[in-house]
Amino acid sequence: MDRNDLKAAARTTGRWAAAGAAAGFACLCYLYLTLPDVRPLKTSNPKTTAFIELRAHEARARGETPRRIQQWVSYKSVSPNLTRAVLVAEDDLFWQHEGVDVEQLEESLEADWANGRFLRGGSTITQQLAKNLYLSPSKNPLRKLRELIIARRLEAELEKSRILELYLNVIEWGDGIYGAEAAARTYFHLGAGSLGPSEAALLAGAIINPRVLNPAHPTARLLRRQALIMRRMGSVTPPPPADVVPAPPPADTATPPPGDESPAETPPPDYTPQPVLPEDPVTDPNAVPQ
Repeated sequence: MDRNDLKAAARTTGRWAAAGAAAGFACLCYLYLTLPDVRPLKTSNPKTTAFIELRAHEARARGETPRRIQQWVSYKSVSPNLTRAVLVAEDDLFWQHEGVDVEQLEESLEADWANGRFLRGGSTITQQLAKNLYLSPSKNPLRKLRELIIARRLEAELEKSRILELYLNVIEWGDGIYGAEAAARTYFHLGAGSLGPSEAALLAGAIINPRVLNPAHPTARLLRRQALIMRRMGSVTPPPPADVVPAPPPADTATPPPGDESPAETPPPDYTPQPVLPEDPVTDPNAVPQ
C-alpha cells in the first residue's frame, strides 16, 4: 500500500470515528433529555411504578386480576431494625456513594464480561429505586445506562432518607405485595414500625428474589441470609429523617397509623461497612432480582 492509499485509509477511519463519536453524543443527549424529572419526588409520593404496571400487565396477560397490596408509611415510622437490615443486605455503602458504587459496578461488569452475558446486579439502593420507579428488569445495556443516570439525578435532588423511604415503600416483597408496611402486615401481622431484628432480617433477605423467597415460610437459603444480616445489623446506621415532609400519599396507598418511632440517628465517624457474603445465585428461571 503506497502513501496515498495510507492517507485515504486514514481519512476514511477518521470519518468513521467522527461519525461514531457524533452518534454516541446524540444518543447520550437523547437519553438525558428523555429521562424522567425526579424533582416532584421531593414533596409527593408516586401513584404507581414501572414494576407495578409491569406486574399488572403480566397478570392481565394470564387472564388474572392484578393484585396490589401497598400502604405508604413515613420513613420515621419504619422500624430502625428494618432500615439497618435492608442496608446490610442491599447496600452497605449507601452513606458513601452518590447513587452508584463504582467499585461494585466494575466488579459486576468484569463478571459479566468473563461470562459473556449479564449476570450480576451490582446495583445500589438508589439504582434499584430508579429501576423500580421508571424502568424494567431487562439486562439491556441501554436500560442500565438510563438507570445509572436516573440514580445520579435522584441523589442530586433527594435526601438520603427520602431515597430510602421511597425504596422501602415501592419495592416488591412478594406477589402483588409492595412496600415494607404491606410486607410486614402480610407476613408477620405487624406494622413496619414494630418489626424486630429477626423479622426485619427475613424481609431484607427476601429482597434478592421476592417472588420466590417467602419470609413467612423461609427456606434454608433465606434462613442463612437472615443469620448473616442479623450478625451485621449493628455495623450500619440508617440516615436521619429528611427536612422536607412529603405531601399526603394518594388515596389508594394511604398511610396507616404510624408505628413506633425512634430518634434520628447520624452515621458514626468510624463507620466501616460490612458487606453480606455472596451466596449461590438464584436458580429459579423466572426470578427477577430487585
